[in-house]
Amino acid sequence: MSSLEDFEYTPTEGAGAASLNPYMSSEEAAYAQAQAAYSPRRRLFRRSKSFVDAPSPDEIPYKKNLPVRAARLAVTTAFQIWVDLSTDITESLHWTPRVVPYIGYGTEKYSRLICRLVRSPQGYVPVKMGMKGIKAALMVPASHVPVKIDIDRAPLESVQIGISYKRDEVDHKKNQDASQAVSDSHGYLDLVTEGRVSPGIHKVVYRVRGRKPVAAPLYTVGRREKIGVISDIDDTVLVTDVPDPLQAVYNMLFLDPSKRRAVSEMAEFYKALSQELGGHAPFFYLSTSPWNVEPMLRYFLTNNNFPPGPLLLRDFDPRPKTFIPNGVEHKLEFCRQLMDDFPHMRFILIGDNGQKDPFTYARIARENPDRIIAIGIRQLQPKEGILRHSLHAMPDVPVPVFYGHGGGNLIRTMLPYLRVYMKSQRWGGKRRK
Repeated sequence: MSSLEDFEYTPTEGAGAASLNPYMSSEEAAYAQAQAAYSPRRRLFRRSKSFVDAPSPDEIPYKKNLPVRAARLAVTTAFQIWVDLSTDITESLHWTPRVVPYIGYGTEKYSRLICRLVRSPQGYVPVKMGMKGIKAALMVPASHVPVKIDIDRAPLESVQIGISYKRDEVDHKKNQDASQAVSDSHGYLDLVTEGRVSPGIHKVVYRVRGRKPVAAPLYTVGRREKIGVISDIDDTVLVTDVPDPLQAVYNMLFLDPSKRRAVSEMAEFYKALSQELGGHAPFFYLSTSPWNVEPMLRYFLTNNNFPPGPLLLRDFDPRPKTFIPNGVEHKLEFCRQLMDDFPHMRFILIGDNGQKDPFTYARIARENPDRIIAIGIRQLQPKEGILRHSLHAMPDVPVPVFYGHGGGNLIRTMLPYLRVYMKSQRWGGKRRK
């Protein structure tokens, strides 16, 4: 395959549709012609428009009418009553706090860690693949419990306590002594710790009184990594069976985690994508699933040979002021957090057209047009959405968008584009030594 300099872009029939977009640069047009050389008569990407460009006003928390606010108040009150009652019962049974550790990530200067404290009987041994959804949903949070943490056997000296359901800015002025690492009222401990950590995978150990230490990996991304991948999980890599509500509820609450199915050929696509990016590009998995199912999702990704990486999930516990952040808000928050954490990196975004991923990714692409390389959208079949209007078209964006019903389609369309893109970059798709 020739280099980009060998392609002189001219509006031909095969690339004419792409040339009509005023946001398209001459270099992107060259990519389109390069793709035509790989596969004649196949368009590189498609652009479409939608009347919906952003979350509707109804999705903004403070724009709720009185009945909705009243309903939310009833839910949060009932939830707090359940927490108080279950805490009293488990304390009378002498259940003690234990740590459920989640995957962390960070830069060479600071790390983001999160875990949850829950109450369990003494001698309880967590299942490697994670517990079934119904058990995870009924875990009793352990609030205001101090936790000791170390990274690669080095105890943390200072921490910045964050909030599990929103983006946290890194600010050294907020540093507190590590003894202040205490779970919140819902059992979560979300923190940032400053300190130099070498790129790679590290071991974070959490300790609470009366329990054996537990560990989780910490993925530290160095400045040498120039490209990252942000991927949705539900319906993008994991089959949810949404069309049948009863089946979806059964899968979520009762299905053995080892029996969850992967979307056709998506693992192969992710493996090929990782190799195309040099084998070291970080993968970040962003989902609206609750933190309770993090161990199950982690097992699913490993068991199905997806590239390893941190998971950014959602706090599902209803809060008095914010209630439960919706999927659009959650994904926007954490996409922006990743953009801020790694200002030297460009990103590839992968999602599906069934959970408003197109709108979320379109907004991120418009906010950062020079930092989004491409967007991949897995197209759900009409039968995969509960309602026809739950499947969304991609709004017009200034970056290439690729579509496919499975990983095989994206291998044939997205990878050739990225291959040409990588050859046009100084690092040539390989990690510099």
